[in-house]
Amino acid sequence: MGNRLLRMLVVMLGAGVLMLSETALADEIRVMSSNAFKEAYLELVPEFEKASGHTVVTSFVGGVDLSKRMKAGESADLVILASGALDELIKLGILVSSSRVDLARSGVGVAVRAGANKPDIGTAGALKKALLAANSIGYSTGASGVHIVGLFQRMGIAEEVKPKSRQAAPGVPVGDLIARGEAEIGFQQVSELLPVAGVAYLGPLPPDMQQFTVFSGGIHSGAKAPALARSLAEFLASPATAAVKRKKGMEPG
Repeated sequence: MGNRLLRMLVVMLGAGVLMLSETALADEIRVMSSNAFKEAYLELVPEFEKASGHTVVTSFVGGVDLSKRMKAGESADLVILASGALDELIKLGILVSSSRVDLARSGVGVAVRAGANKPDIGTAGALKKALLAANSIGYSTGASGVHIVGLFQRMGIAEEVKPKSRQAAPGVPVGDLIARGEAEIGFQQVSELLPVAGVAYLGPLPPDMQQFTVFSGGIHSGAKAPALARSLAEFLASPATAAVKRKKGMEPG
């Protein structure tokens, strides 16, 4: 796959006169990315750097904080965020209109502490039973957390689980709560649960309860290297990156 990615990148990086002129002026691309895309990104970006000869400098931030920091005036060349939040930044003029590129999507997964009993979560009924039996439940401040709170309402158990629910602080993986024993069972994007040590991934939510979040890239209106940033976004969205995304718990966008 590496050679295929490199060949594709050579073509992409040589395609635009604008980008080539920009390349002479800038050798650094600044990126701010949601943690949900982190694992796939870390494997893919070195291929881009190798082919382009340019450095990608990245800050990984929880989605809620990333949006706040953008609204407070921070800038980057490329911003990677859940599509709904990214669209809001576009409407505010913080990101360039029509610059959105969908990169990947991720469903919500379920995990428990490593070594703990693994409850059945394969159906809506089984998941409800597991939640009512759990002593503590963890969820995030991001899109997956919003979905889970709504799911509790739909299941008719919101009042019962509220006293034992724990919301992770912005930017803190729910898996950390699980690993420390602060949550017996927890929910977050699959791509954010898989890399956490000390947890056992049970699987995705049942199909009739699942929600997929699309993660997209957008060019900042104050970007110093907008054409290079666009090339990076297009590379991250390309078909050649699909296998890495699947390995990291995501699907192509």
